[in-house]
Amino acid sequence: MSNIPNLEERKPIWIALSEFYLDTELQESDYERIVSKIIESPYSLDEIKEINKYEVFPILQYNFLTVAGEWAGFDEEWLIKNIIDSLKRRNAIKKLGIESFYLIFKWMLKDHWRKVEMIYNQEWKKNQD
Repeated sequence: MSNIPNLEERKPIWIALSEFYLDTELQESDYERIVSKIIESPYSLDEIKEINKYEVFPILQYNFLTVAGEWAGFDEEWLIKNIIDSLKRRNAIKKLGIESFYLIFKWMLKDHWRKVEMIYNQEWKKNQD
């Protein structure tokens, strides 16, 4: 992805998804807040998963490897700058590396996505009624 996405649309998603990478256990209210950002965005849930995989994960995956990882929240300016820098340097080889590392670590995100999908589907159903 050599083009930088619409930052005003992406920033709230990047910040919300960064909570998956904190060294804390998310509560129901955290998932509800994340889902509200997803619903407010112009992206589908599948697109959000791709944003996580190719934009947020490459920057924050290392927090999974740290014994005392970040738990208070990532600095938003740092996060945004690093995602943009990563996207600017992206090429096919780096994308392949991201996919390889994602295969290794995606199990650590599995419960987050299960909870997000459950709340997202409940909200979608409410909006249909």
